[in-house]
Amino acid sequence: MIVCRSCGGEVSIVLSLGPAPLANALRSADRLDEAETRYPLDLAVCRRCSLAQLAETVPPAVLFKDYPYLSSFSDTMLRHAEMLAATLVHRYALDSDALVIEIGSNDGYLLQYLRSAGIRVLGIDPARAACARAESRSIPMREAFFGSALADALVREGLRPNAIVANNVMAHVPDLNDVVAGIARLLAPGGVFVMETPYVRDLMEGLEFDTIYHEHVFYYSFTAIDQMLVRHGLRPIDVARVPIHGGSLRVSAAVDAARASSAVAALLAEEAEWGVRELTTYRTFADRVSAVRVELREFLLARKKAGRRLAAYGAAAKGAMLLSTLGIGSEVLDFVVDRNPRKQGHYLPGTHVPISPPERLLSDMPDDVLLLAWNFADEIQAQQAEYRRRGGTFIVPIPVLRVA
Repeated sequence: MIVCRSCGGEVSIVLSLGPAPLANALRSADRLDEAETRYPLDLAVCRRCSLAQLAETVPPAVLFKDYPYLSSFSDTMLRHAEMLAATLVHRYALDSDALVIEIGSNDGYLLQYLRSAGIRVLGIDPARAACARAESRSIPMREAFFGSALADALVREGLRPNAIVANNVMAHVPDLNDVVAGIARLLAPGGVFVMETPYVRDLMEGLEFDTIYHEHVFYYSFTAIDQMLVRHGLRPIDVARVPIHGGSLRVSAAVDAARASSAVAALLAEEAEWGVRELTTYRTFADRVSAVRVELREFLLARKKAGRRLAAYGAAAKGAMLLSTLGIGSEVLDFVVDRNPRKQGHYLPGTHVPISPPERLLSDMPDDVLLLAWNFADEIQAQQAEYRRRGGTFIVPIPVLRVA
């Protein structure tokens, strides 16, 4: 029996996408002939707390020892972070006496805005490259995985934050209870914990199956978040749905639940009606994924057979995962482009599609560009207006296959 990593209940597998390579394990040219380790990629759902999760996990030290993702290379992410920082400052009356700690702070893309507002900040992240980039912006960092032991060490140092932020990180932590216990211990009295995470309902309704990969251990409903927080003495005080990353939840929690907004009870009731606890809800999603995988693969192969030259945009994890799941690689795609210079000159895992700078779209002018970073479609198409003006087209695979 497989047990839930949050509540210990029994989980049932509802979708299998593996075995698959690690989506962020980019390959260098001199390692293309080396064997790649593939790991099972099965999505399961807890029958007790409704938390969707991977049935098997990969050790964090393997996943994040050379993590290439840097948030600041997305203009959309920067705009979102700036607005979130302004919201935190206004709603929780943060000032120069306040301390904000961000777990999984990446390259400081959010903390830079809080720091500019005169607020003390501290970032925590296990990736050396991300920490170095944040430190170059004068953002203090701790290169570490967050958990209860680090929380206790920070408390001993007198660092009790008024706010703890975890953006797109709670999906990544296999020892979920240790992290939430640490958050509860670390918060200053009256402090608030704010987390953003992709919303499993949006993932399912938008067929965002390419966001299921080994770094993402958990796929949250608000029902699962509520039970997770309550187990550690925290209670949700507000929740909102936000559009970032194809649809996410922003949840605020505190020890004092007396100030909870009406949105908390409303979303719990809405999820119950949707069928958050019913396995048929997730199995219906799995059936739709199977159908769309066939549709996407056949569409791309038909374009290639017709003599069109294809490339892709976005060497992020979801892109590597989509191609791996479809079984589409360098025999169909000539190259993929990405703005992150740390990725350029490397190859996608599994499929070995070479990664180039975005300028290659204009120099090579492929007929079609598969938009792997579909969650930033508007931003990318605006950036590539000249490519489109010259007759190039984008293929947007998710949530509905379309040519733009």
